[in-house]
Amino acid sequence: MMKRIERIELMEQKLDSVLSVLQNMEEALNQYETAQEDVRLLADYLESREWKADFAADEAGRLPKTLKRGVLSEDGIWNVLERNRELVERMKAKDSLNE
Repeated sequence: MMKRIERIELMEQKLDSVLSVLQNMEEALNQYETAQEDVRLLADYLESREWKADFAADEAGRLPKTLKRGVLSEDGIWNVLERNRELVERMKAKDSLNE
């Protein structure tokens, strides 16, 4: 009889754990979906004349030294866009496993 109780307790722990992970995943996916507009804005900025002008201004020393400017590094935005693409591919691969 103890094995049955132990099994039920173990499965209850598993259920609680999975429910917690699913809730966290739902929250993370909601945040990710919301961030996709920012991803599009960053991609557009990187390909724009404005980015080139901002980059040139930085190279010419016309921006304050205290200004945070990771968006002007040649790889900064590209690396974020690539990570986003990799996550999309990862989610697609996981989704195809569940079909």
